[in-house]
Amino acid sequence: MSDAILTINAGSSSCKFEVFHVAGGVPEMTLRGQISGIGTNPVLTAKDDHGTFMAEQSYDAGTSQSALMRDLLAWIEDHLGGDHLVAAGHRVVHGGRRFFAPVKVDGAVLAELEALVPLAPLHQPHNLSAIRALAEAHPGLPQVACFDTAFHKDHDDAASRFALPRELHESGIRRYGFHGLSYAYVSRELARLAPEVASGKVVACHLGSGASLCAMENGVSVDSTMGFTALDGLPMGTRCGALDAGVVLHLMQAHGMDAKGLETLLYKKSGLLGVSGVSNDWRDLELSDKPEARQAMDLFVHRVVQNIGALAATLGGLDGLVFTAGIGERSARLRAEVCRRLSWMGVVLCPSANDRHGPCITRPHSRVPVWVIPTDEERMIALDTLAVLSPPATTKPSLELAS
Repeated sequence: MSDAILTINAGSSSCKFEVFHVAGGVPEMTLRGQISGIGTNPVLTAKDDHGTFMAEQSYDAGTSQSALMRDLLAWIEDHLGGDHLVAAGHRVVHGGRRFFAPVKVDGAVLAELEALVPLAPLHQPHNLSAIRALAEAHPGLPQVACFDTAFHKDHDDAASRFALPRELHESGIRRYGFHGLSYAYVSRELARLAPEVASGKVVACHLGSGASLCAMENGVSVDSTMGFTALDGLPMGTRCGALDAGVVLHLMQAHGMDAKGLETLLYKKSGLLGVSGVSNDWRDLELSDKPEARQAMDLFVHRVVQNIGALAATLGGLDGLVFTAGIGERSARLRAEVCRRLSWMGVVLCPSANDRHGPCITRPHSRVPVWVIPTDEERMIALDTLAVLSPPATTKPSLELAS
């Protein structure tokens, strides 16, 4: 019998999961799926590692999250094939100033993470709700919180500080950086695929519905486009990205907007959706013939290129560029436009390799090699969870969570 790790990535209306068989400390995915439609019409779907459908189960609209978790755990344990579920690892977006490494969750940890909800209102409440629901469904199962902010813990003062009074910085108003689980995985993969590039100065581009860039030197995060919250930096699917703070003051003073209205505008009605009026999905924009869709894509490319240049300046050069996440991995058009505008840096795209989605999409003589590396945040969560289980959790200690 081998151990198995469950990973959870919870959103507002869905909960993605994967199950990893662990042998010799190496996690291998055996099951994956999601519960979608939480709060409306929940549906559990799951596939095995070959992509074969294993389950498609609908639930009543009023089914609670804890009941869904109980059913999910029961289904998983019926399909473990002799493995033993020893822990669950969760993606938690914000770790604040205290959590710079994955941590086993208890009541005190959960209370500290709850206090960070205002810093990541789109993500943190759902991350923590899944932890609570799983604790109710299986109180003996150890749970581990794995943080998107942790990868950026080594940023120096100049990269982490806003030009605000010192007491505000000390109270926690600082630049944290996000998408750290993705960057940690991409950093590992780049070191495997091209160690000579990974040991140098690299900008990684996590471009999806959420989007950011990370400057890395020898695999360590030096700077990121995201700051205090996951709202900063690049425009995203529905988020505005970097914004003159004076715009917020103007919206409050001239348009009478309150905090809730601003939150809705900046997090849910802006970005690609707000500019295009068409969709928050890059694929829809590529297919659209509306000029507003082209404007949204042009803005996105402009800001990606602009910020790659800024991070290359921070690094003092650029030895490699990596595209990852949904848009970065799948849009040959996006990558071609970015690389064309970076030709002054010595980027020489190979169109056929780009159309094949890599892994290396530049010609051999390109001074800056460009890679496409599919991210795998779930595998990173499994690895982080294993690192916390020392010794491996086989006694199933009770998890007491604050009410």
